[in-house]
Amino acid sequence: MRKISALIFIFFLNTLLIPLEPQPAAANEFKMPPLKGQPDQEEILIIETPQPVDSTRIREELKPYTSVKLRHVFTEVLYGYSIKGKQSDITEFLAAHPQSTQLTTAKAQTYTIKRDSTIPFVGAEKTRGYFDQNGNRLTGEGVKVGIIDTGMDLHHRDLERNFKGGRDVVDGDKEPMETLPGNGYSTIHGTHVAGIIAANGTLQGMAPNADLFIYRALGPGGRGTTDQVLAAIEAAVKDKVDIINLSLGSEVNGPDLPLSKALDKVAEKGILPVVASGNSGPGDWTIGTPATSAKSLAVGASTPPTDVPYLSVNNERIRLLSIDKTEQWKETRYTDLFDGGLGSPEELKGSFGKIALIQRGKYTFEEKIKNAEKAGAKGVLLYNNTKGLFAAMISAEKDIPAAVISMEAGKKLLKSKSRASITLINEQDRLAPFSSKGPVTVNWMIKPDVTAPGVDINSTIPDGYMSLQGTSMAAPHVSGAAAILKQAHPEWKGAELKAALMLSAKEISDEEGIPYKVYEQGAGRIRVDRALKLDTLVFPSSISMGGLQDQKKKHLEKKIVIRNEGREAKTYSFQPADSKHDLRWELPLSFKLKPGEEKSVTVRAIIKKFPEKHVLWEGRLLLEEGTNEYSLPYLIAAGTPDYPRIMGFAAVPGDEPDTLRYEAYLPGGAEEFALALFDQETLQLLAVLDQKQQAAGMIGNQVALPSPIKGKTFYAVAFAKVRGDEDYQESLIEWYR
Repeated sequence: MRKISALIFIFFLNTLLIPLEPQPAAANEFKMPPLKGQPDQEEILIIETPQPVDSTRIREELKPYTSVKLRHVFTEVLYGYSIKGKQSDITEFLAAHPQSTQLTTAKAQTYTIKRDSTIPFVGAEKTRGYFDQNGNRLTGEGVKVGIIDTGMDLHHRDLERNFKGGRDVVDGDKEPMETLPGNGYSTIHGTHVAGIIAANGTLQGMAPNADLFIYRALGPGGRGTTDQVLAAIEAAVKDKVDIINLSLGSEVNGPDLPLSKALDKVAEKGILPVVASGNSGPGDWTIGTPATSAKSLAVGASTPPTDVPYLSVNNERIRLLSIDKTEQWKETRYTDLFDGGLGSPEELKGSFGKIALIQRGKYTFEEKIKNAEKAGAKGVLLYNNTKGLFAAMISAEKDIPAAVISMEAGKKLLKSKSRASITLINEQDRLAPFSSKGPVTVNWMIKPDVTAPGVDINSTIPDGYMSLQGTSMAAPHVSGAAAILKQAHPEWKGAELKAALMLSAKEISDEEGIPYKVYEQGAGRIRVDRALKLDTLVFPSSISMGGLQDQKKKHLEKKIVIRNEGREAKTYSFQPADSKHDLRWELPLSFKLKPGEEKSVTVRAIIKKFPEKHVLWEGRLLLEEGTNEYSLPYLIAAGTPDYPRIMGFAAVPGDEPDTLRYEAYLPGGAEEFALALFDQETLQLLAVLDQKQQAAGMIGNQVALPSPIKGKTFYAVAFAKVRGDEDYQESLIEWYR
């Protein structure tokens, strides 16, 4: 049985989504009626109840519905439970329990998981010179960090001393071991994350003496269901952890999904949830749930100090995203480029001594690079088959350099007849090109909150070490930093840890010195040594003012709280923000706070001129205290929002013969939604399988394939139209049984 629904994957490789231009005529022919449901289709449902439930009673109530089984009972982050069974039986069961509120179903949600040490770079090494209240050096001693991931190599020499407990939600035991070879698709992700936080051996993590509580919610291949992750969160809360690291998520930018709501509840209990923002950049609106949780600390990826390879052609420079386990790029002048197609041995004949351009798709990354190496190519550039960048990983060492570039860059190079040069430029504190960006849909919140190193990060894997990249690697830097702060301030809860890391962050800029937008970098790159010196906290530490769509409304305002954590009285004053927007700010007058005192103030943005089209007004307000200056990011969305009308589309062969299963997220609903099939080669419209008006949220269905389509390779394309604006996402169905 194949499933795409409610699955969690590692935040490392992007989903394969291949854009194509829709045929204008086809868009006018979408007139198929809504299709009927599939009564025998299996699904997982998460049900919220007003009060805690009794598992024995639920099992008794489920007995008449033979296919439906109880999976998990939730008592910490929500009241309710999850069940799995045939759609028809679940429908009957729900009809008998009208008090239950459906939160999400298996067809309603798909998740993707998502060199030299970077520890000194973010200031963690400097913190070793500080001491806690008991005279111990700051190493995370006594702080409980929960990691919800693929498990961990419990016997790794750098980690085994730190393992203090946890749970395997996948296998239902207390041994959260990584999936090993021979037990399905083996995993390394959770061990790598754990090493960044608390390796204590050959490698030293951010907080090498922290207590690690490991929760294996993602099984072979890094897969698991939404309710498994919820069950892992529940277990972590019951174990009274201080910090939870979630290097996982989805391509769905929605704040109203169960995991995002659950993490808000976790934060209300004083625990700090640290979440990877995702690897779907560089476009806006690409941040995925649960990093959309308002009260979590969402983390984007930045670059540590490193020599970055660039390819230059015709005075144009393209940044290369190197692939781990391949040879390092060297400076080279005037090298020929070769069109290597999809990377088959036949297509790579003639690439000897040249840099091979190979398109993503059909063959594995490993096969493509291996074939180029055998052909004598000088290097490999893998270009995407969808917009933007992606992260690639191989398992065996290669003797030629290889890197990833965007589809746009690849097509441009294929057209060029000029020779190329490779140059190395030392960079640091650049936003990683794959790092997902905000804002959050619906509420226009600033996310990510901070950034941390996420490129070429060396850490532990089962039986060894490896460099990986992704926001999955950035998030544990922040979790480790939070553990150091928690040891120094054991009375601080998650809100204080989050505020300190944001207020002490460094604003980062691009190669031209222009600061990245606040919904790209949040407050900036973390500096844990600066965070330790803070004696002022601000809640919240970023000012998301929300959306402004009504021209009658002339202002927006936000309340913030300033707290003096120092031993002396302090005087605070706000400084006017820049005036590059059609805004005028009304800011509080200066005020004084005694030690331990806090004050609530209101900042107000006056709209001088309503924009003609949608804009995102962003920048920073400054709070000054003596010689200290605190930067508070702000964001206002004005006009009709321009976020994608459809997100998170995925399609796979269905559970029944000759069927297709799909799902997607519609942030604002759709006046018209349609699923269409297009020929792989000609892009000719083949069929329209589903078309309807659709409310906001996750949607999904299993639909029958027309006879002429069976056995073919085709594009499944989902369209969403709102007020004349149409967006679409695609998935290439390369095989069919």
